[in-house]
Amino acid sequence: MIRFDDILDKVSASYSEKEVNQLKKAYVYAARAHKGQTRRSGEPYLSHPLEVASMLADMKLDSTTLLAGLLHDVLEDTDITAVDLRENFGQEVADLVEGVTKMSRVQESSPEVRQAETIRKIILTMINDLRVIFIKLADRTHNLKTLKFLPEDKQKQIAKETLDIYAPIANRLGMGRIKAELEDLSFRYVSPDAYFRIASLVAPQRQKAEDDLARFKNVLEKLMKDNSIPAEIHSRIKRHYSIYDKMKRREIDFDQVFDFKALRIITDTVKNCYAALGIIHQKWPPLPQRFRDFIAMPKPNLYQALHTTIITDDKQTIEIQIRTQDMHNLAENGIAAHWKYKDQDASSLVREDKRLEWLREMVDLYKEQKSPREFLKNLKTDLIPEEVYAFTPKGKVITLPLGGSALDFAFKVHSEIGLHASGAVINGRIVPLKAILKTGDIVEVITSPEKAPRRGWLNIVFTSGARHQIKRWLNQQEKSRSSALGRKIWERESRRYALPAGLLKEENLLPRLAEVLPFNIQNREDFFGLVGRGRIVINKKFMAKLSPEGEPAERKQRLLRKFVDRVSGRSDAGISVGGAAGEAFHLARCCAPIKGEPIIGYMTSGRGITIHATRCALVSKEILSSERMVDVSWDSASAGSYRSRILILAGDSPGVLGRVATSIAELGGKITKAEVVTTADKKAQIKLNLIIREMKHLEAIIKKISGIKEILSVERV
Repeated sequence: MIRFDDILDKVSASYSEKEVNQLKKAYVYAARAHKGQTRRSGEPYLSHPLEVASMLADMKLDSTTLLAGLLHDVLEDTDITAVDLRENFGQEVADLVEGVTKMSRVQESSPEVRQAETIRKIILTMINDLRVIFIKLADRTHNLKTLKFLPEDKQKQIAKETLDIYAPIANRLGMGRIKAELEDLSFRYVSPDAYFRIASLVAPQRQKAEDDLARFKNVLEKLMKDNSIPAEIHSRIKRHYSIYDKMKRREIDFDQVFDFKALRIITDTVKNCYAALGIIHQKWPPLPQRFRDFIAMPKPNLYQALHTTIITDDKQTIEIQIRTQDMHNLAENGIAAHWKYKDQDASSLVREDKRLEWLREMVDLYKEQKSPREFLKNLKTDLIPEEVYAFTPKGKVITLPLGGSALDFAFKVHSEIGLHASGAVINGRIVPLKAILKTGDIVEVITSPEKAPRRGWLNIVFTSGARHQIKRWLNQQEKSRSSALGRKIWERESRRYALPAGLLKEENLLPRLAEVLPFNIQNREDFFGLVGRGRIVINKKFMAKLSPEGEPAERKQRLLRKFVDRVSGRSDAGISVGGAAGEAFHLARCCAPIKGEPIIGYMTSGRGITIHATRCALVSKEILSSERMVDVSWDSASAGSYRSRILILAGDSPGVLGRVATSIAELGGKITKAEVVTTADKKAQIKLNLIIREMKHLEAIIKKISGIKEILSVERV
């Protein structure tokens, strides 16, 4: 168990006397609060907050964070209240402790909903003050070290949650040391078979690898010294989880993990990083495909280093990483290494730090996406390492996850470019927007003012940022269309039922709507939008509720104009339910109604009125809500064309299909598709897709075909 004095030794040089005294006060306060409590391991409970504070001290965080680390469990596990904390340690410490506590209180039974709710709480607390996640990561790391004392099902749940959520977040924050520890501690509980398989592959090679690294380290130290390059050199053998993840991701065998053995050179300047690289490449040949320059092109979390894999004199492969001390600190502790709170509040730092653009996108994503499954899918895309580096024609680097498309690239450059993208040019070749990018591609996005997002774009983008922008645009367009449609319907129906003029004024209408509707309607546009989406159906029953004078009188209308006047705002002839439907109404695909047959209208969310045939199974079986039904009728003055399908059963004789086609053509019908299947009993089934004018036209075609000698039956399908 770590001692409090050990923590003081780590921070005494950087903290003021006042800050050290506050830490001592917090230690005594936590000891009293947790007095008599023990952990599952049998250790005093105080050992846990001490371990958490020690990790935070290793990250060189401010005294406020350490205070909150010492006190992070008092709200959840003792009688201490937020008011007590605020009075003793100030608002900032109380807020941090409350933030950590909220993350822990997720009671959802469904694993999927639980994960989504956990992440929701994480991102909302992080956006206010990033220090909360530093405390939570330290808390989770120590809890994993004592996981063996919990029941097996709890072990797996906590370990899986760590690999799915906390380790990727640590990675995105650039906290390599914490990420590595979280992954390794969780691995054996989530996939014990895989863990022991990797362990069995590593064990026989570990001693030889350590000897090889020690020997090569001596050679490298002498080489740097001979060339007057100051260097501190460390060796490492690749971690079990990292080996497993690489083998799984790249579908390779253990002997293809070229960075199993690695050395890290830490020098003083960027110039010496490149000088060291040149000296190494002069002495040992590098593997060209294994060289990465993360100094010139940092990772999204601002990780910087030179990576190269060389072939030694005895034909071994060793990875060498070269970085400065500042780069090393950032790689180990990530954003925590440079996170300062002296000059401005924490939430403004989160808003301004470009390393946290992904976090701000996650907040927008959560606000837009209410489905836990869809939220998690998009979120995990954002948390995986971004590994593709593409360039604009002017040389700007755009980072994307593997699988990112040219359309993702367009949205990364600027949302307006994405919204009006019409194509792309990759390395001088014109390609569609769905083209997948790879590192090194030079991409020019072609735009057009007339181009606008389509729902199909959601299938060709990979990043949640692009999906968010597309969905927001589509939702805005749908809202605008719904509002326009709702206004037309309201104006038609308010005239039809002769509502009092005073009720039509917004100041009188809104209070009345609030009385009769279960919706929070702030203005007339909200009301029109609900009408246009079919959430409110304007019919006689609704008008009776709305009118203060009881059931309103319905003005007489000509039957043939009733539907047209209601939804289009027009009374002139020439509008048809068929070909010129526009955005006010459209024919249902399920039953494909034809002019002349009985129909009914159904208010469809975001699409206006859908016209169904009364024979449609959705109508006859009462699957559709009767509350959304509206009376409609065909406009006999209009002409149009309609799709229909017929099934013909005939004797299998030569020329029968030709005679059927001739009969249809003589009556002015058009065949768009024909399928013929013969049966064992010498019969033919003929399925025809037709274009016809109206129901009477179809009936005439069926009658004419039925008169052909070989025809046994004809029916509409």
